[in-house]
Amino acid sequence: MGQYIGEIAALLTAVFWTVTSMSFESAGKKIGSLQVNLIRLVFAFFIYGAVNYFRRGMMLPLDAGTERWAWLALSGLVGFVIGDLLLFQAFVVVGARIAMLIMALTPPITAFVSWLMLDEVLSLMNWLGMIVTLTGISIVILKREKKDEGPNQKRKITTNYSIAGILLAFGGAVGQGVGLVLSKKGMGEYDAFAASHIRVITGMAGFAVLILLTKRYGKIWKALHHKSAMKRVALGSVFGPFLGVSFSLLAIQHTQAGIAATIMSIVPVLIIPPAIFFFHEKVNWKEIIGAVITVGGVAIFFL
Repeated sequence: MGQYIGEIAALLTAVFWTVTSMSFESAGKKIGSLQVNLIRLVFAFFIYGAVNYFRRGMMLPLDAGTERWAWLALSGLVGFVIGDLLLFQAFVVVGARIAMLIMALTPPITAFVSWLMLDEVLSLMNWLGMIVTLTGISIVILKREKKDEGPNQKRKITTNYSIAGILLAFGGAVGQGVGLVLSKKGMGEYDAFAASHIRVITGMAGFAVLILLTKRYGKIWKALHHKSAMKRVALGSVFGPFLGVSFSLLAIQHTQAGIAATIMSIVPVLIIPPAIFFFHEKVNWKEIIGAVITVGGVAIFFL
């Protein structure tokens, strides 16, 4: 089991991101995506400070070194400020499910960037697992509808979502993929939780600058008084910027970035059970088949 630490961490990351995507979608629709981004990173900053103090004896990652700080800070700006800003807006525009489908493009993006920056090469089985996983996710999210045209009926794949929302989610996928590779390059053998803290600090600073430039500080104050939204932001902050980001870095520290990103991309499938039990949504047979195929794709990574 120890040899699969990276893959297991990636699976746990997918679970954590399922919780955080649903929490932040709900909060973003109530108080706005930019406000959610800054507030959740402030929450995460204090969580990391407390955890790292008890784990490492220091509240701030001052032992990282200049070069590591530089790479991880760049990763935080690309992954959090650019990637998550676009992704969270996609949550508002097209919803978490379609946004996370587009985010399934993260693995090939990550693999390509890893090839350029880290000289990582994926095996044939790795690529097969990636293709099977993405196929399963596509079956779950996409649907085919009948279109009447006289005596003939045609079926076409439809999305019924805005192009802007799809592009926002794609930008989020690019940001996450590049951010993961930058994290791996900068982290090395450094502690994953401390590395995540650096990313959170720089992401928080980046969003603070955006808030000041757009003069939305009044909306931040208003958002803080929205009790139901703050509960969702707090929940999402624990499972997202804290547990999710830390375990994602733990994953890429112990396995190839492309493999980790592919396993973490099963979030759209993991959303199905809570949708059934908490929101009483009906799941059709295509979604069940898609879930099975996705799990099969993840299993290929363990062969």
